[in-house]
Amino acid sequence: MPATENPNVAPAWHLDLVSGLSIAGLLLPEAVAYSGIANLPPQAGVIALFVGLVSYGLLGRSRYAIVSATSSSAAVLAAGTLALAGGDNVSRAAIGATLVLLAGVCFLIAGAARLGGLSHLIARPVLRGYTFGLACVIALKQLPHLFGVADVHGDFVPKLLVDLAGVSTQMKLASVGTGVLALALLFVGERWRRLPGSLAVIVLGVVAAGWLQGQGVTLTGRIDLAQALGWPSWPQSGQWLPSVELAAALLLILYAESYSSIRGFALKHGDKVEPNRDLLVLGIANVVSGALHGMPVGAGYSATSANEAAGAQSRWSGLIAAATVLLLVVFALRWIERIPQPVLAAIVIHAVSKSLRLSTFAPYLRWHRDRLVALAAVLAVLSLGILNGLLFAIAFSLVMLLRQLATPRLCVLGRLAEGHDFVDIALRPEAVPPPGMLIVRPEEPLFFANAEAVFVQARHRVEAQQGLHRVILSLEESPDLDGTVLESLGDFVSWLAARGIELRVARLKDDARDALMRMALPQLPPQALDDWSVEDAVLAPSPTSTPDKGNS
Repeated sequence: MPATENPNVAPAWHLDLVSGLSIAGLLLPEAVAYSGIANLPPQAGVIALFVGLVSYGLLGRSRYAIVSATSSSAAVLAAGTLALAGGDNVSRAAIGATLVLLAGVCFLIAGAARLGGLSHLIARPVLRGYTFGLACVIALKQLPHLFGVADVHGDFVPKLLVDLAGVSTQMKLASVGTGVLALALLFVGERWRRLPGSLAVIVLGVVAAGWLQGQGVTLTGRIDLAQALGWPSWPQSGQWLPSVELAAALLLILYAESYSSIRGFALKHGDKVEPNRDLLVLGIANVVSGALHGMPVGAGYSATSANEAAGAQSRWSGLIAAATVLLLVVFALRWIERIPQPVLAAIVIHAVSKSLRLSTFAPYLRWHRDRLVALAAVLAVLSLGILNGLLFAIAFSLVMLLRQLATPRLCVLGRLAEGHDFVDIALRPEAVPPPGMLIVRPEEPLFFANAEAVFVQARHRVEAQQGLHRVILSLEESPDLDGTVLESLGDFVSWLAARGIELRVARLKDDARDALMRMALPQLPPQALDDWSVEDAVLAPSPTSTPDKGNS
């Protein structure tokens, strides 16, 4: 049974009750709106919302996470079903359910394999840039619903802009007025947390639905939950590989978004995080949602943030929200069907507007770090589409990482003020290398892509100095050494030995020491590997010297 996860926080049932009731009014219209993003019938979002709330409320760990359909996963699903089924809405709905089910299976496999660190494949600048670009695409695709014109297809932004310009002359003033007024009320509601802006907008829209429909404004339409029952159809023989690839893409974006939300609020409140358990729970939720023809579900930041702001104290808040959603579906479904589409479009635009703030990128500009990665992620989504943009952004960040690792800087160390500290002489010119010694340290972990370059730099440093009798290699940045590194180090040791120069290795990690011991280089005996610090390597006697027998 769900309980407060932090033992220092006493259960407050009335707070969970208020929170659950509050977020239910926000989540239900969002679920219906996100169905439109995915080009699925409205019931797909409702089913996903109920399944996500119940699954995570019973099995999850975070007391704040709200698992439901998200705008990002809806957009990814829309791109995937369009690629596999084209414009056939019936086929897209069936394939969409299959993709959600496969994504759930991928979650379960990842959880069983304890791949809780999977979200780290997407760097935060990539996620920020991707989310910004995705929000732009989603907002643009909601404008036709806001304006009451024909829908636009695809996610290539230049084409979207051209298509929007082409249908702009068909705008209906009643739709535009309804959408703009709804947006204004939603943004005004942000200033007063006690005012349920989304609920107020929906109620006003439903009250005015009869008149608006007479003015040509489109309503949500029939929501038939029974129509969604039944098992999804399996992919055809030629669709298995792309289906699994799309399911993996859903896994990446859902888990990156979910883990970011769950971990962020856990750190804020001192709660524990169990990523592998969350993988399994999200897997169960997506399998059930896919089996019932629902949308993919994850712990979105906006819903989780709203739950915390409403005062949630435990996972009971999500279960109370699920019960409220069920009651609304049973007793108020016909009213939900009368929500004007411009109001739903306004709710979606308002939800993604939080991701359209340029201040998100301010830290990267100020730190002079990852600016290119974040910008590439934005441009990739806007120019290549949602799915290809995500994959390109991830690949680009990994290429930039490999580029950094493959071009390391080799610094020379010197003793600082006759003390025990050895620092980079390029940064601290007052540091002095010990006479007859060269101390070098790779600034990146050594691996196959940079080993040769590092030892070429080391050779140049040796050739530039006269009278050397010892080179000290500090490997504090390298937890382990692969085969290429070992071979390159062996070549370097032999090159030094031919010049009568001894090599000692300092700051070795256990795995790296074990690898060098097994290598058993004659020019690198065990005593050359026993220097725990750079100072130990400087003070160590030469292996050719012997202690004075008279003092033994």
